[in-house]
Amino acid sequence: MRTVTVIALIAIGAAELAYLAAPTLAKSKVHRRVRETGQIACTVEGCHRIPPNCHPEQGYSFDGIPTGYDIVVCPPQVGK
Repeated sequence: MRTVTVIALIAIGAAELAYLAAPTLAKSKVHRRVRETGQIACTVEGCHRIPPNCHPEQGYSFDGIPTGYDIVVCPPQVGK
């Protein structure tokens, strides 16, 4: 009984060594998409990412009081 246990432990150890010694090319790699870091503006419609060439500014009501929301300001597009 004792020899069977020792043989089983040796077999398990050999299997683990074979697994660890396997070439790493056989294992698949997980590729993750990297999200671009950008600015977020909280407008009346909610908070969302803004385009890369734009920037958020403080929004004001018609009488000059700050609304607490951002507005997104983008440079004019040339040629369109």
